[in-house]
Amino acid sequence: MPVIEGTTRIKEASGEYDFAVDGGAVGTITLRSAGGASLGNVIPAGSVITGGYLEVDTAVTSGGAATLAVNSEGAGDLVAATVVSGAPWSTTGRKSLTPAFTGASSVKTTAARSLTVSPAVAALTAGKFRVVVFYR
Repeated sequence: MPVIEGTTRIKEASGEYDFAVDGGAVGTITLRSAGGASLGNVIPAGSVITGGYLEVDTAVTSGGAATLAVNSEGAGDLVAATVVSGAPWSTTGRKSLTPAFTGASSVKTTAARSLTVSPAVAALTAGKFRVVVFYR
């Protein structure tokens, strides 16, 4: 969705991860634009992320004790670094993000940001999911 300065309507940013396309090396992986999203996963500077969801299509796995976080403004601000053998990564379906449509849980961007994930401790070996955030 294009950004129109001064509007207060809710906008959406989304990105997707697929191990077969993106690999799973330890570090930071910028999510690819999800189909149909005109701005993809770019969130403009000064935006307030109020909520969203994670949709896991294929459970995330690792050959070790990998952790995975979902980030926008800072490390783990959408999903804190969590071992992939547990929730929310080990089962398919729709999961909650940290911003839960409350002021206290919202995230404000200080610059234009892309949605990213951060595998740590060990590389990922499988997984496919989408992250969708709503912001003003």
